[in-house]
Amino acid sequence: MELSMKPILPGSFVVVKDNKSIYRGYKGFVQRVTNKRAAVLFEGGNWDKLITFKLTNLEIV
Repeated sequence: MELSMKPILPGSFVVVKDNKSIYRGYKGFVQRVTNKRAAVLFEGGNWDKLITFKLTNLEIV
């Protein structure tokens, strides 16, 4: 991990950077972080979705 990278903490806005994920490019809000994974809340119009990602597949916006 680079020293200049900010840590991903609950309350952070992130974007999914995993090329294999159908959520690639989606921006969301981190709800919780445990065991090198983060639960990210996506909100869009009439739907909300909470998905868990590895921290390495997320980037702070």
